[in-house]
Order: sequence, then C-alpha cells, then structure tokens
Amino acid sequence: MRRWVLVTVLALVAAAAGCHSAGQEPPAASPTGRPSSPPTPPVRASGGIALAENAKLGTTQWVLPANRLAGPVELAGYADRVSVRSGQSFRLYVTSTAGAFTVRAFRIGWYGGKGARLVWTSPAVPGLVQPAPTVGADRMVSTTWRPSLTVPTTGWPAGAYLLLLTAANGKEKYVPITIRSDSTRGAVVIVDAVNTYQAYNAWGGYSLYHGPHNSFATRAYRVSFDRPYDRDGAHLLVQSELPLIQLAEQSGVPLAYLTSFDLDTDRHALAGARGIVSGGHDEYWTTGMRAAVTKARDAGTNVAFLGANAVYWRVRYEPGRLGSQRVLAGYKDASADPRTNRPDTTVKWRSVPFPSPENSLTGMLYECFPAEGSFVVRDPGFFLFAGTGAARGSSYPGLVATEIDRAYPIAGTPANLQVVAHSPATCGPGRRTFSDATYYTVPSGAGVFDAGSMEWVRALHGPDSKHSLKAPTVAFARTVTLNLVRAMATGPLGHGHPARGDLAALGASTDTSTGTGGRVG
Repeated sequence: MRRWVLVTVLALVAAAAGCHSAGQEPPAASPTGRPSSPPTPPVRASGGIALAENAKLGTTQWVLPANRLAGPVELAGYADRVSVRSGQSFRLYVTSTAGAFTVRAFRIGWYGGKGARLVWTSPAVPGLVQPAPTVGADRMVSTTWRPSLTVPTTGWPAGAYLLLLTAANGKEKYVPITIRSDSTRGAVVIVDAVNTYQAYNAWGGYSLYHGPHNSFATRAYRVSFDRPYDRDGAHLLVQSELPLIQLAEQSGVPLAYLTSFDLDTDRHALAGARGIVSGGHDEYWTTGMRAAVTKARDAGTNVAFLGANAVYWRVRYEPGRLGSQRVLAGYKDASADPRTNRPDTTVKWRSVPFPSPENSLTGMLYECFPAEGSFVVRDPGFFLFAGTGAARGSSYPGLVATEIDRAYPIAGTPANLQVVAHSPATCGPGRRTFSDATYYTVPSGAGVFDAGSMEWVRALHGPDSKHSLKAPTVAFARTVTLNLVRAMATGPLGHGHPARGDLAALGASTDTSTGTGGRVG
C-alpha cells in the first residue's frame, strides 16, 4: 500500500503560497510566506462551510504511519451510518485484540496546510474481541457485533471525517464518517463515494471483485456496510478524495458534503447547489443517484468528474442487519441478479437490460485499465486552463494513469461536447488509445467537466514517482482544480462559458473496441 498521506500534507503546505504553472514564477509572497494578493472572496451561501472553519488550529496527528497500522482483526471498526447530520449520534462497532482503545475524530480540511482538525476525543473504551464474520450463500460478509460506543456529533461542522482508532499497544485504524450538510444551497458539493468504498472492500475475504485466490468467479454478489473496511480502514477516501477536499477547502468557496447514499435517499439534498464534485474514483451508482444528479444539472447545478470510470456499475441498496439500506447489491450479471430485466438490474450502466451509458451524464465513456500517458492540452483557451501557461500541445506527464475516459461520437454523447485535452495513452501491453478531458453545457446553463483520468485527484497531493508525475504536472492540476471550484461557485458555468462542440474535428470512431470497458448495449 502506498503510504503517501504525510507527503500529501507536506506538499500542500508547500503550495500554500499559491498554485502556479510550469515555467511561471509563483505570486509574490508576504513575510508569512503566503501570497501578497488577497484570496478570492467566498460566495455567500446558506449551505457552505465558511472560511472561519479553516482558520482554526489544525494538526497532523490524523496521519497513520505504516508502522502503526493494525492488522485486519487486531483493531477494526465500522459506523452504523455512512453519514449523519451534525448533532445526530452514531454507533461504532469495534473489535480489538489489542486491549482498550480511544477514538479521535478529525475533520479533513486545509487548516493552514495541516490537513485536518481534531474535533472530538473519546475516553478509553474497553477492547472486545467480536465474533468472527459470517459469509452468506451470495458470499456477502457480515458481522453480528455488539456496539462499542455511541459517538455524539454536537457542534461538528459538515465535512468528511477520519475517526482514528488507537489501541493500547499503539496500533491504529481509520473509520470514515461524513457529517452531511443540512443544506447545499449556494454551495459546491463534494460527494464521498461510499458505494465505491464498499464495492472494493475485501474485509472478511470477499468484495464485488473477488473472493479467495483473487478470483472474480468467487466474488460476492452483495456487500454489507455492517463490517470494517480493509487496508487502513479508509483507503479510497484517503487516496481518491482527501487531496481534493484539502485543496477545495483552501479555495475560499462555500462547500457542502454528501455521500452516494444521501444522493440516493434524499430527493432534496441538491436543492440550490451551485456545483457537484465527484472525486477520483466514483464508479458505483444507483438509479436514484443518477436521477438526482441529472435533475440537479438540468436545474442549473454544475457537475465535475475529477477522475475516470464514474457511473460505470449500476448497484442498488437492500436491507441489512443495522438498517433498511445497509447492503449494496452488485451482481454484475443480469442472469445472476434476482431482479433480472429491471431498470435497477445490477450490470454496467451501458449494458442490457435497460442500457443507459454513462456518456449522457459524464460526457464520455470509461475507456480502459491500466492506462498510462501524458495529459495533452488541445484547447489552451479553455477557461479552466487560465493561469496555467498551457499552450496547444502542452504535455503534463503522469496525469493520465490507472483508468481513463474517452469521448465517442455515439448516442448519448452531448452534441456540444468540447474536447479540451486529447491524450495518447497505452492501455496495457500492445493496446493504444486516448484519454480525453471534456466539457459540455445544457439549457439550464449548467456546465459539466470530466477530467478523464483517475490520476487527477492523486496528482493534487504532489509528485508521484510511480507515474513519473512531477511538480509542473502537480501545479497544472492544482490550478485547474482551483479554477473549477471557484468558477462553479459563481453559478451556472454555461452562462459565461457556453460549450463549443468540436468532437467531430477529432475524426473519432464510433468503435469502442479500443478500450476495456465493454460493449455499449
């Protein structure tokens, strides 16, 4: 596992003087090391986190070093809710073979570059070795644990939180929780992709990807939120969302927080929102989620996908031991799904029955894995590239990696899709394709941006030797992201920046066989 969390903090501290593009000097600094020009003033909003929150004292105590990471059952826990409103309590279920433990709640943010703020600390809680998990006929792992403690959230501001469990022997593990916003009106909404967290979660031996021996054939058909997450307990939050959250909270715009679950279950959750930001890995969507985001877009809410492979698998919620929607069904095979031939049959969104490919929302199709390449600018006049110093053909090595999206001139692709970057990429041995970054607008005025690469959010934390991603690429990604968040906060992007359709000029084929995403139904 890559342990780059502390690097994230240090890299963001280094960027505190302001993001700047390759080949350009940073803004003139004051004696404090910050830019001498004032930050962009925040947009007033009823639902947004104020700048005052990030002016509070931060800490780096939230960072979990590799040598303190507890084993899968040495110390692990989960919450009985993926999100609560401030003031609502939730229960933690923890197993510990390492004795008593404490819980500290850290809110992720900027906080002068520290990366998080300590909001709450529990007293010592007696450690309990909980019963072993059970595996059902559908290979769903679940637990029958006793609650360890109830956590109050009075006074906790909305945001993404890391609960850090610390055992008596010093070993630690995360539990993620989102304090969802009461209102998103006037704010830019960051969505915590809890469905995707759970789909990849192999705690207990099974995920929606594999069972024993890493075999897809023995994968679980359903996964339960009533179990801990594997690895450090918050792997996808830390890897694919945390750098975005920290940078967005530095931006000065009002932010709100929701989860995949909130989009599905609360039809008023996005009322009046200025923008919705999907992070680096947001792959698993319910029909309710997609309907909610599409409705918001069509009412004037901007949308951004800062990754790739979004809206790829269709899933649904089902009852679990601790609630009516604590199980995520994802059969990935219509013939295996008891709800076959229905709009919520759990297959790819692009597949039969009821195909509805992701391009009608994201603008593009998921293209392939494993991808590698440089991000190549096609349209340097694109408004989000302002201040980067980019020219036509400017190349940013390492920014195209892991999974990518590509624009295709097929049904569902917006007619005014503007391709602002067109990047040659490899996709495993012997396969060559492209990763695109795109933008389109709709009659409501809303703009939709898709970065087209899963490496985008990871690049925000700093250089990445795995993909030869260096400082100029980091500076480019940070500048574009700050431009995006600040522009979204002003209102519908299309009013000032209508998209100019130019996909036809690429001469792109309708043949999607260059990728690994599967046939479009």
